[in-house]
Amino acid sequence: MNAVAAETSPAALAEAAAARLDQAGQTLAAAEKARDRVKALTETLRAFEDGLEAMREGLRRVSLREAQLTRELDARETEISQLLGVLQSIAATPDPVLAMHPDGPTDTARSGMLLADVTPALTDQAQALRSKLQEVAVLRSLQQSAVDTLAQGLDGVQQARTDLSQAISDRTNLPKRFTEDPLKTALLVASAETLAGFASGLSEIAEGEAPGSLPDISHRKGKLPLPVQGTILRRAGEADAAGITRPGLILATRPRALVTTPTAATLRYLGPLLDYGNVVILEPQAGLLLVLAGLDVVYGSAGQVLPSGSPIGLMGGEEAEIGTILSQAGEGAGTEASETLYIEVRENNAPVDPVAWFATGKDK
Repeated sequence: MNAVAAETSPAALAEAAAARLDQAGQTLAAAEKARDRVKALTETLRAFEDGLEAMREGLRRVSLREAQLTRELDARETEISQLLGVLQSIAATPDPVLAMHPDGPTDTARSGMLLADVTPALTDQAQALRSKLQEVAVLRSLQQSAVDTLAQGLDGVQQARTDLSQAISDRTNLPKRFTEDPLKTALLVASAETLAGFASGLSEIAEGEAPGSLPDISHRKGKLPLPVQGTILRRAGEADAAGITRPGLILATRPRALVTTPTAATLRYLGPLLDYGNVVILEPQAGLLLVLAGLDVVYGSAGQVLPSGSPIGLMGGEEAEIGTILSQAGEGAGTEASETLYIEVRENNAPVDPVAWFATGKDK
């Protein structure tokens, strides 16, 4: 099997996913001793998410391939039975009998030549059948072994989330640009009627803010990674089912997905806001705000300066159980991306299309 075929083979994909999950488990153990545990655990959690996603896709493709082979074999059941009967008949007939023909030596020669032509074709068909049956057996074996692999992966990702939350609580080495005034924050949240109104008042809740401008990241425009694994559900200005439009984009994500900073930024606000659920507002540079809304759990405290790729929260929902994942794979579907993250970008307090800043595959 060539490299391209190995990469696209359902069996190879599932086996590679299992290896990634195993590696993620080893990385989780090593993260306990890492100097920067938050960074190590963030990378570990990402590795688990990647591995589980690959395993779901691998199982989906394994199930689809097995179903395809089963349909082919069922459709050819009569032909296969006849083929097996002929092969068994040839194998059971003594050589001297095969060489004789009742109409004389000429027809005996002809029948021998015909048999010589037919036998390789029958053998080829038998070999093709044997290969398909072996592939079905391998695929079924992979599905059975996936139960243990998924169990270990799901346990690992849960442990990584727990360890990450604790590591973030224990972290004391992050610089702070300002200290949040809790009373002013509460008043601003209570009085805000729109996201724009809240964003414009953010500077009022900061005390003792360090002077100086933030670094310019305009050179990264259009290149920022999305803060969570997901697919674009709705772009800026596109109406939802209720006809409501927003200036940001909405990502569909899997339950409990990790959300991270797309670039180094000051954490301006985190917590509930209006009807957005939990909101995180980041300030990568002066006059630029990244608003992330719809998180279930948020990490950090306002005023902290976070490095790029820092964990800032988790999406909501419940992780699918093993039975559900296997059932969905058997139906040829992936695990549902049931959660949504809203992303809004504001420049000088005016919303701009997030596609201008994030790498969203807009040119594909």
